[in-house]
Amino acid sequence: MLARLIDLVAQVAIFVTLSTATPIVILLLSQTGLVTPSEDLFRATTILMVVVTVVGYPVALETLTRGRTVGKLALGLRVVRDDGGPIRFRQALTRGLVGAAIEWPGLIAPPLTWLGSVWAMAVSRQGRRLGDHAAGTLVIHERSPQRWGRMPLMPPGLAAWAGTLDLAGLDDDLALAVRHFLVRVPELREPARGLLTQRLMAEVAAVVRPAPPPGVPPWAYLAAVHAERHRRARHRLAAVRHRSAAVWPTPGGPAGVPAQRAAPVPDPHPQTPTPPLRTAVPPDQRMPTGS
Repeated sequence: MLARLIDLVAQVAIFVTLSTATPIVILLLSQTGLVTPSEDLFRATTILMVVVTVVGYPVALETLTRGRTVGKLALGLRVVRDDGGPIRFRQALTRGLVGAAIEWPGLIAPPLTWLGSVWAMAVSRQGRRLGDHAAGTLVIHERSPQRWGRMPLMPPGLAAWAGTLDLAGLDDDLALAVRHFLVRVPELREPARGLLTQRLMAEVAAVVRPAPPPGVPPWAYLAAVHAERHRRARHRLAAVRHRSAAVWPTPGGPAGVPAQRAAPVPDPHPQTPTPPLRTAVPPDQRMPTGS
């Protein structure tokens, strides 16, 4: 509610600014003969200003900042998709239109319609309003300390194949969606879990080569891709730190004594030979079942 109040103050400021500047612009244009001031023109510009303030403000900011408005940014909140990935213009527009049509008292719908959104947030475990239900989104706390949970390790028999993957096409947004899915998979239920698994696997397989070995379950494929991407990222970070230590002198060293060259940093996750993929999967690597 506090974030919403901050956004409301920002929207009022935008509307007041537009209301002040629009008559001046119309007056200047009328002197050049481009427009003719009339009651219909002022009514149309008023409607346009309301649309820009109520719909354009949240849609533009949430699209450009991946789910943040001024109020959400101030309080450490962000809108994400159900699978944990960042929202896009489609989700932001759906939230904005539903909010303008139903959740703004007296704007389009009757004044008491906003009670439906309050009721929807009250009965939802994740506090989702009607716009979130329509867009398939939810609001999360980015600054709250929360454990990521147990991340699946490299599935047995897939390390050698994962070492040959071309991950250049796997962008950060899709990788983040896979990570959120792997963390939240115990909380998901069928058939939503199966559909989400197949969709994520299709998106990842479209940009990652080569294809997985025959018989690999979709969840194991996603876990292997995530583990390999994480291994390479940590290896690159270790290499950067090694080069920095080699260039910059060690703080506090004796004057005039050159800094010692840092010892090579090994791969933090070296690939070790793993047994061939077996049909039976160990119990600790099996797909979690929903409650």
